[in-house]
Amino acid sequence: MMNHEINKAFRQRLNKGGAILMPGAANALAASVIDRLGFEAVYISGAGLTNTYLGMPDLGFISLPEIAQHTATIRNTTELPIVVDADTGFGNALNVNHTVRTLERAGASAIQLEDQVNPKRCGHFSGKDVVDLSEARSRIKAAADARLDSNFMIVARTDACATHGFDAAIERAEAFIEDGADITFIEAPKDLQNIRDIPRRLSGTPQLINLVVGGKTPIIDFDELDQMGFGLVLYANVALQGALKGMHDALSMLKTDGRMDESGPVASFEVRQDAVRKSYYDELEKKYSTD
Repeated sequence: MMNHEINKAFRQRLNKGGAILMPGAANALAASVIDRLGFEAVYISGAGLTNTYLGMPDLGFISLPEIAQHTATIRNTTELPIVVDADTGFGNALNVNHTVRTLERAGASAIQLEDQVNPKRCGHFSGKDVVDLSEARSRIKAAADARLDSNFMIVARTDACATHGFDAAIERAEAFIEDGADITFIEAPKDLQNIRDIPRRLSGTPQLINLVVGGKTPIIDFDELDQMGFGLVLYANVALQGALKGMHDALSMLKTDGRMDESGPVASFEVRQDAVRKSYYDELEKKYSTD
């Protein structure tokens, strides 16, 4: 399926209504598992990518070329819509234009931009700050103008809840919608009533909520969030946190026992090869064999 077809179908699905449960992937292997389990969309987490690719915390270390490389790799793995976390857009409005064009060419279906200052930090860390509203709006305007495919979507995130309060975050989201955002995302609300108010006060535009395991926002059942009216329910790093626990458990057993077989806390060799579509490449090799 071509990118524009994926993007069009994704927009139609969002407009249809009903929440989409969207896990994050920090690499192509995680995206493959997400696809095979039947999810409707995948998210490329800047935090997850920073953690897994650089082994560093989410404090603004990842760059556009690294995100673009991983976006292209994941697009080669799945035909799911890909929502890409592009942090602040890596600079001013001109940089945002370049960021959107780069990630759209790499295979993204939507790009998420936030209003934090540079360098940004994880939305669930303390010490965040946001740029003034005019600068934040210029990022969204530049992003909306830069897209080549009209179905490529702009996700506008605000971290103003932590710095300016909930009402200010709502006001920013309203402004971003005026500027061309297709989806808005109020990061790290702590109060249950505020969470309920987000889709009510921003009705008519799909809303994304980010549930971080161990983070500041309370974990709420998917069905309840669906009934509230959210369009996207994001678990950006469940795959990463699950993989990290799995690595710790398996390696701890290996360290203790000095051996490991398929009865241990590991995927089987067969499951591993299935996840990377080895049978597909075996058939491809046969097709082009000169023997």
